[in-house]
Amino acid sequence: MHLPDLIDEVNEELRAERAKKLAQRYGGIATGVVLLAIAGVGGWEGWRWYEGRQAGQAGQTFLATSREAAAEGADLRVFAERFGAIAQGAPAGYRTLARLRAAALLAETGQLDAALAAWDALSRDQEADSLYRDLATVIWGLHALDTGDAAQIEARMAPLTAAGAPWRASAQEVQALAALKRGNTEQARRALQAVMTDVATPQALRDRAGRLLQGLGS
Repeated sequence: MHLPDLIDEVNEELRAERAKKLAQRYGGIATGVVLLAIAGVGGWEGWRWYEGRQAGQAGQTFLATSREAAAEGADLRVFAERFGAIAQGAPAGYRTLARLRAAALLAETGQLDAALAAWDALSRDQEADSLYRDLATVIWGLHALDTGDAAQIEARMAPLTAAGAPWRASAQEVQALAALKRGNTEQARRALQAVMTDVATPQALRDRAGRLLQGLGS
């Protein structure tokens, strides 16, 4: 499997996993807004209602922009800028998602250095949710493989491979690819075998690790 194809496949899997986590984390926003509106109380409760309303509006804007960006013939450079603008004023959750989407579009339109910088900045932003900081780190590592320092990439992935870490298998996969870049086939093999034997690994990632191991003669 060629690296560009692998990157596309990993990105698709990460998008699916991110969508599931997004639904779990933000799926109740609309319900929360309705309940707070019905309550109709002032003071602190009123402020909480306002924050929920702002989050709902940000969500609608984010989803509408995502649909437009996915339309045939969409100017992805323009939409990268639009997601960047959303990130400037949205509540924390949607601000983070908009930053991730903007970075992905920068990469898709050949602006890899800017995309890498955006993912790296998000990965170090302590105000962002750790789930998405870690995701940004994984995506940064995946896209930095061609031009970045393999040893540095492996080091950045290491904390994300701890037991129970949400992106553990993906981080291990990036570690394996970085090890291959350094010519350390045995280390890559160990990382891929760890992906294969972890019962929490998604099946698609397990299948890909198996194909990579076959390519290594395992």
